[in-house]
Amino acid sequence: MNSDRTLDANVAEQAGADGTPLRVTATPAALALIDELRSEYGPVMFHQSGGCCDGSSPMCYPVGDFLVSDGDVRLGIVGGAEFFISRSQFEVWKHTHLLLDVVPGRGGMFSLENGREKRFHIRSRLFSDAENRALEGACKL
Repeated sequence: MNSDRTLDANVAEQAGADGTPLRVTATPAALALIDELRSEYGPVMFHQSGGCCDGSSPMCYPVGDFLVSDGDVRLGIVGGAEFFISRSQFEVWKHTHLLLDVVPGRGGMFSLENGREKRFHIRSRLFSDAENRALEGACKL
């Protein structure tokens, strides 16, 4: 079992093994859907959409189908899947912890969960002052 799977996604302070707060975690429902998609498509990754066609949905793709660039920031790993966000969006959200969850509904047009009547959804909270201090210098731009 991956260490990211042992997190209680509902606790206020969520930190990695080195004590640094995690920028993104996932609920058990999200981890289960990631496993379901991985069994069908192989390795997957996420990109936090910034608008356009699918609003601000977290989008799930097979690894290699969405090309990340220097314009993207890697926030972390959830359920064994890398999670990225655009650099411009990171600037706005860098003080926010993202919690990947699943809710009823249709997934993003290009996201792998589309058509399953459940979709990935982001819940968020602002980092505490202590967490922000601990994160200074992480995810360098």
